[in-house]
Amino acid sequence: RSAPAMASAGGPDPERPRPKPFLIGVSGGTASGKSTVCEKIMELLGQNEVEQRQRKVLILSQDSFYKVLTAEQQAKALKGQYNFDHPDAFDNDLMHSTLKNIVEGRTVEVPTYDFVTHSRLAETTVVYPADVVLFEGILVFYNQDIRDMFHLRLFVDTDSDVRLSRRVLRDMKRGRDLEQILTQYTTFVKPAFEEFCLPTKKYADVIIPRGVDNMVAINLIVQHIQDILNGDICKWQRGAMNGHGRTYKRPFPEPTESSSVLAAGKRSHLESSSRPH
Repeated sequence: RSAPAMASAGGPDPERPRPKPFLIGVSGGTASGKSTVCEKIMELLGQNEVEQRQRKVLILSQDSFYKVLTAEQQAKALKGQYNFDHPDAFDNDLMHSTLKNIVEGRTVEVPTYDFVTHSRLAETTVVYPADVVLFEGILVFYNQDIRDMFHLRLFVDTDSDVRLSRRVLRDMKRGRDLEQILTQYTTFVKPAFEEFCLPTKKYADVIIPRGVDNMVAINLIVQHIQDILNGDICKWQRGAMNGHGRTYKRPFPEPTESSSVLAAGKRSHLESSSRPH
């Protein structure tokens, strides 16, 4: 899993109120295209053309929160005998506290993970507040405390054969041999997907079949994010109360005249009153 780009320089004016980000969870099986979907969303919003410190939308990965392995676990990992797809492989406490700080508009430090050596590096990545945060990973909906933090939940649903072929190619580029990759897949990856990841599909607000090839779904999501950036988020909140005292949930607000995909380099300005919280 390649590490996505993150805001890492500059920062907001300390005199201005900290933004309260709209948090979007993106889940799906290994090599389903979660990162690619997130990157396509960034591209369509023109945010990949904006310098890091000016970005209104950013991507974070659950992969950054793998636990620090013991010497014994690391030896197993190098032989392909450690289960990286099990919920216990992740530092859920650190993940929860980091996301909580992000949602509260704080600057955070995110760990950096090396997939070749299976180790957490000494350096961290500083992530400054943004308006929309995409958090992707195979088990981002597994832990209820974390799952409940998302304002919108997406599940990338890609054929298992396609995912396997992508994973084989990706892991071979990381210097692993085919037999080890396939053994790890059948021993850990596939069973863990069926036991831990697939059941969380029911928590998704939007399921995206075929991943990044499904541009209809992605364009709808981009339109929704654009509405958020334009300050129309008050129309949609998970569990928000309407005038009749009942809760409602609207994944995609109705288009407005101001709703349009951001041109490259253009920034939308939000008033503090229009933040998700």
